[in-house]
Amino acid sequence: MRHVVSILIENEAGALSRVVGLFSQRGYNIESLTVAPTEDPTLSRCTILTTGESEEIEQITKQLHKLVCVLRVTAISEEPEGGLERELVLIKVPTPNRGIREDIKSIADIFSARIIDVSAEVITMEYVGSSQEVDNFCSTVLKLSDVLEVVRSGVLGIARGNHCMHS
Repeated sequence: MRHVVSILIENEAGALSRVVGLFSQRGYNIESLTVAPTEDPTLSRCTILTTGESEEIEQITKQLHKLVCVLRVTAISEEPEGGLERELVLIKVPTPNRGIREDIKSIADIFSARIIDVSAEVITMEYVGSSQEVDNFCSTVLKLSDVLEVVRSGVLGIARGNHCMHS
């Protein structure tokens, strides 16, 4: 089962390494990892997408709480109100002729993707959605054209409603 774990950690050297090391020691795979400073520059928010049974995620959560650099851990899918997840993809496609260029523009319109760069032979698009929506967007683009490059941000997650992750 797929789980999104959000971790508030101290923004210091080695903190992320300790978190990732805990996953590695326990033999859990990290499918996606995003980290960035929060509104408080001394703290970072780490969002990890992993798979496993609920009991395994509960065990990982307990182990994360024991790390000195970790201030708070939340399994977003377990929040009472649920959570919101989004992922960003940048995709670069060749457009050797007007027909393919028009098809790519149409797909961008249908998916509400943004065209962020255009050259004589390449279009680069940006799309934000759930992981499944990003997968659908990428597979649809692949049916129309070759893809030169794909960059995905990894999953970001936040709890719905009033629940906030403060220290």
